Amino acid sequence: MTTASEPSSATGRPAAARHTPYLATGPDDLVRRFVREGDHVHAAATMSRPNALLNAVCRAFAGSRSLTVSTTAVHSSAHALALSGAVRKVITGFVGDTFPSPRPNRLYRDLAQGTPFEVEMWSLLSYTQRLMAAALGQPFATTGSMLAQTDLRAGKEGSLHLVPHPEDPERSVTLLSPLRPRFTLFHGVCADRRGNVVAVPPLGEGAWSAYAATDGVLASVEAIVDDEVIAAMPDRVVIPAARVIGLCEAPLGAHPQSLRTGGLAGVDGYLDDYDFLSGIVTACKDPRTAADWYEEWVGGVESHADYLERLGEERRGSLLFPAPPGAAEEVRSPADLTAAPTEQEQLIVLGARAVADLVHERGYDTLLAGIGTSHMSAWLAARLLAADGIQVQVAAELGLQSMDPEPGDVFLFSQRHAERSQMLAGVAETLGGAVAANPRCLGVLSAAEIDPDGNINTTLLPDGRWITGSGGANDIASSVDCVVVAVASARRYVPRLTHLTSPGLRVRDVVSQFGRFTRPGPGTGFELTSWLPPVPGRGRTEQDLPDGPEAALRDLTGWASAEDGGAEVSPYLTEEKAVTTEELALLRTMDPEGFYR
Repeated sequence: MTTASEPSSATGRPAAARHTPYLATGPDDLVRRFVREGDHVHAAATMSRPNALLNAVCRAFAGSRSLTVSTTAVHSSAHALALSGAVRKVITGFVGDTFPSPRPNRLYRDLAQGTPFEVEMWSLLSYTQRLMAAALGQPFATTGSMLAQTDLRAGKEGSLHLVPHPEDPERSVTLLSPLRPRFTLFHGVCADRRGNVVAVPPLGEGAWSAYAATDGVLASVEAIVDDEVIAAMPDRVVIPAARVIGLCEAPLGAHPQSLRTGGLAGVDGYLDDYDFLSGIVTACKDPRTAADWYEEWVGGVESHADYLERLGEERRGSLLFPAPPGAAEEVRSPADLTAAPTEQEQLIVLGARAVADLVHERGYDTLLAGIGTSHMSAWLAARLLAADGIQVQVAAELGLQSMDPEPGDVFLFSQRHAERSQMLAGVAETLGGAVAANPRCLGVLSAAEIDPDGNINTTLLPDGRWITGSGGANDIASSVDCVVVAVASARRYVPRLTHLTSPGLRVRDVVSQFGRFTRPGPGTGFELTSWLPPVPGRGRTEQDLPDGPEAALRDLTGWASAEDGGAEVSPYLTEEKAVTTEELALLRTMDPEGFYR
């Protein structure tokens, strides 16, 4: 006979009559008790994933190639999903690396051909909306993302439907089928033994996946506390006990990502482990070192306790945030203000000027900063506008709103920035409320390829190699005016895209390292309307640089051909002033280590 907290011997599923969750000894015990080959497991994403639980999944199902895993993004330690061979299919919006800057990861160069797993790509908001539909018991969600122009729609005939608008037959509506995993993995701050789980914003996708899961939630937390502790903070309970079928403690269970705790129940928060993240990026450049990393940190680890032991007490203590009293403050290298601006810095400054000009001209009140040179331009623009007495709100897609980024930390999703934000929410409130529903929002995006119609590719290279995917870019480009900030080259500014990830209908301005392209609206051509001579960079010396705007358009873009609908130099071209000492000081104070230099 099955007890209230045990899985059924026939199905492996929890018995119907259950009053308390199964209290596991650790993540490995929890995963092995419930998850079976062939299951669809969802890794819930706040500002971090349940990484201790995902590591346990990789150990339990290594080599099986049986699982379907959904999660907002596959990066950092989630590369273990590929290295373990546990996964058959991944449903996501981003596959690559995000620290120190967004970039492809060699593990996924053949992802479009189904190696190392099959992938189903969505935009971040549409992915979240599918979870919301499942959580609310609805047959479909509607979305303003994933417009008909995007190649992201390909292969989704069973889960994405274009139907006539019921009130206007000339228009159409996009319906999304619900996303229903069997189990949702979630890492929270703390929980009681009844299964009430506490989490602190920013919450990313929030608790929607907890309600979307058909069988329930397998939760890890920093600490399991007395019922009375949780009872005193009902407003902090994100997942109710009724949804939690299994629970375990896993200190630093989000590592190498961060966790904000607000000090609730005496639990310490911690920062992203940047050294660890950088180590993963380096290891994945070669299959042998990637396999070694996996064996050292996942496959060859006996338990989460063993993982913590390998990290060491000193390293664990260095990540605590806010730092305990008396702890040594992090020493950052001072910004070098003497060197001339690099090509990348000139690009970021010109991007910031364009954003600031548009705020002045059109009255935007919110900047949604996409990750990359784009978010650096948005941050710099906000500081330049503040110096002029104009306040504009800066937001990031996982739920940070009205950000005041911490100088010296360039990672878009750092908990340091969360602590300096005026509002912390989630994906739906940010990409939905602050962006899609806000005509005064300006999106600031990057691009791997961009065509003369402003369409953006961040998915595939011409030779079939994988880039990263959409993330929230498709959602932003589908709904609000946008500026694209991207270094010009013939391989990036192309006449035709390899893959249309984000539509260009709302892209009004494109900023390069030598000036700004503008157009009055969709269907009209871009013109180079401002000019600043480019500086050496990307293997080009002073002698290799174009000697004027026409030469730059010809030599540094693939847009020069009028037959391809390319851009032209405006007859009203203006000269940009050189990058100022003030602009350079602000930028290098934000990025003293030169990640974006």
